[in-house]
This record gives sequence, structure tokens and C-alpha cells, in this order.
Amino acid sequence: MLKTSSLTFQYNKNDRIFSFPDIALDKQENLLVIGKSGIGKTTFLHLLAGLLEPVNGTVVVNDIDINALSNHKLDAFRGENIGLVFQKKYAIQALNVFQNLQARLLFSKKPINHKEIEVLLAQLGLSKFKKSSIKTLSEGQLQRLGIALAVIHKPKIILADEPTSSLDDENCEIVMNLLLKQAKQTGANLIVITHDQRVKPFFNKTVLL
Repeated sequence: MLKTSSLTFQYNKNDRIFSFPDIALDKQENLLVIGKSGIGKTTFLHLLAGLLEPVNGTVVVNDIDINALSNHKLDAFRGENIGLVFQKKYAIQALNVFQNLQARLLFSKKPINHKEIEVLLAQLGLSKFKKSSIKTLSEGQLQRLGIALAVIHKPKIILADEPTSSLDDENCEIVMNLLLKQAKQTGANLIVITHDQRVKPFFNKTVLL
């Protein structure tokens, strides 16, 4: 499903060069990437998502070298196959919760199934907020919406950037269980990138940066 080889990245000519370990994940195999702040965790996630282009190396998803794609094809591939849970909460402010999920499916060129949206909202405890403005949601609700936006289109890979770092122990466990459950239901690989040591017990496979 996902394989990387000899990945390196440099933001500017005189900046440090980041080198990343090779990874290889089979279908529904999950991975924890852990390391201290400033080590390049988010950079690694952005390389996996095709948001950054490596100086050297490859990222292969389902036998497709994503960096060999044109910008247009890469955008389309990412929209259909990759789900991203960002540290910052991204949602379209002008749309309500339900409409944001509809828009995500539209962007992914996936059919809009209202029943599936309703089911996902129920699973994430957001049903009563489906018509709510984004501005009225709490941080916890925004985080769950972020997970919903990352999985509604049934991506092959879910990438989560520090999803638990600002949470207490109880909510850390809730969010991790939600991510693992959604990955299992959609048959996706889940890759969590974090410095949060509490997440370790949720994974059988770990890479240290």
C-alpha cells in the first residue's frame, strides 16, 4: 500500500537536510512515527502526502510513484486516496458541519451519500451538530470533524499530525480509538506522527525519527 525509499528534503539551499527512514506498509497496517519537536515529523508527513517534493527518494502508494505525477494528477490522487488530520483545524467557515463533509466528497470526486455522512457523524458524536456553524464548535468537536473530513471519502491512507498532543489522557485515548476504528472500517493505513509517548501502546509498528 505505502512504501518510501531514501527520502531526503531541504527547505532552502543552506538549511539542514532531513533524511527519513524507509517504510513499507501492507494493507491495513498502521504506523507510529515518533520523535521530538523540530526533528522533521511534519515534513515527513507532508512528503508522504505529496504536499512537499523530496530532494531525493520516492513515495509509492498502490504502486504509483506520487512524485512522478503532474501537479494536477497529484492533486486528484491526493484528494481521492489520502486523508489528512492536521494539527490546525481546517474547515470551510461558510458551510455547516454536514455541508463540509459534502464538500469533501465533492472535492474527492466521490458520490455524496447522505446516509453514510449521518453514520459517520453518529460514530464521532457529532450528529446534533450537523447543522452547526463551524465557528460555534468547541476544540474537541473541531478535532472530531477533522477526523470525519479525513475519512469520509474512504482514503487508502490516513495521515494524522500530532492528533493528541494537546489532549488530556482520556481524550487522547478517545481520539486514538476513533482514528484506529475509522482506518479499520475503510481498510486504510493509519500513520500517526507525534512526539506524544502515550500513543505508543496503540501501535505494533513504530519508527523513531
